Amino acid sequence: MKILLVGASGTIGQAVEANLKANHEVISANYANGDVKVDLGKPESIRNMFDVVGPVDAVISTAGVAAFAGFDDLTDADYQTALNNKLMGQINLLRLGKDFINEGGSITLTSGILSREPMHGSAVISMANGALESFVKAVALEVNNLRVNVVAPAFVKETMAMMGMDTESGLSANDTAKAYIAAVTGNMHGQTLDAPDYL
Repeated sequence: MKILLVGASGTIGQAVEANLKANHEVISANYANGDVKVDLGKPESIRNMFDVVGPVDAVISTAGVAAFAGFDDLTDADYQTALNNKLMGQINLLRLGKDFINEGGSITLTSGILSREPMHGSAVISMANGALESFVKAVALEVNNLRVNVVAPAFVKETMAMMGMDTESGLSANDTAKAYIAAVTGNMHGQTLDAPDYL
């Protein structure tokens, strides 16, 4: 398969690419580097990416920016960034890219377990994650020529370590990647795939 991986330079993205590249052609898309550059917060950048890449069999997004901060510390800009990037950026991958995905192909977005298991500081992230999961469930009722799913990662061990957190409850990026592989190679549609379920 020819797979467009948006967010390939991130912790999860690198693991997904490593798991796919032996058997598939992976085109990496990132904000600052990769085979093609894309800014998820700008629809015209997403359009340009698809024009450059052309038809693909699958799109995977492991990208999306949202602030982690206490409710009283969140700014207007924090909310807008989460809405424009993490939420609408990924929704626009489907809206603007669906005609570039080959018949029977798939698009896999990224939410996160914080949609259903929030924690202090996760208000904006939980908001975007929950909206993505609801969007995928609803849009799957109307999109028939391709499959649409969303992966909900748990806290990734590598990220927890960078944040100085105890990593025991986390999931490695490589184990998280298994849910993305299942979404691309399986037949599910309109589903939220909780990464811990695919170990």
